[in-house]
Amino acid sequence: MTRQDWLVGTDRRSEAVERIFAAAAELVSQQGFEAFTIDALSARVHCSPATIYRHAGGKAAILEGVVRRLSARIVRHVSEAIDGLHGSERIVTALVVALDHIRSEPLGPLMMGAIRPDQNNGWLTGSPLVEELAERMIGRSDPLAAQWLIRVTLALWYFPVKDREAEYEIAARFVGPSFTVEGETAFRPENVAAQ
Repeated sequence: MTRQDWLVGTDRRSEAVERIFAAAAELVSQQGFEAFTIDALSARVHCSPATIYRHAGGKAAILEGVVRRLSARIVRHVSEAIDGLHGSERIVTALVVALDHIRSEPLGPLMMGAIRPDQNNGWLTGSPLVEELAERMIGRSDPLAAQWLIRVTLALWYFPVKDREAEYEIAARFVGPSFTVEGETAFRPENVAAQ
């Protein structure tokens, strides 16, 4: 049973873990994934490396935690934006909102910038977390469609359309209709203002 700490107002261990991950995210944003070290993190949070290992794990576990927290924030924003939407309108909105938030997060460009077509990026395209997000965006379980949506998102990330309205139009005209199921009318952006 965890007890609330009188000083911090929450469980002290949970507070320590969150502080460690916040500092790790800040370090990675400033220096990149490769330059991240436990020693630099311990200096940033003013504790020993042993304390970091005990509360948050090693370098790989911490970096995974940082990416999971970033993903959770993006998922939360996308989920709020697509609540109540269906079909291609859901896909278009999810795609544009996801790209907006990936681009606005300090870690987004770093995380996405680490992906290169000539390298094995199975950690992204094969990630159950990423596939789950893609299926949530689609609104149904469809692993093949999720893989296609991941790749479309990467393409728009690497080759962004300079104008947000044009990007929205591309998503509405070409991406959204590809997810329309039988009997559903494709979403037309001229009927709804851009999100």
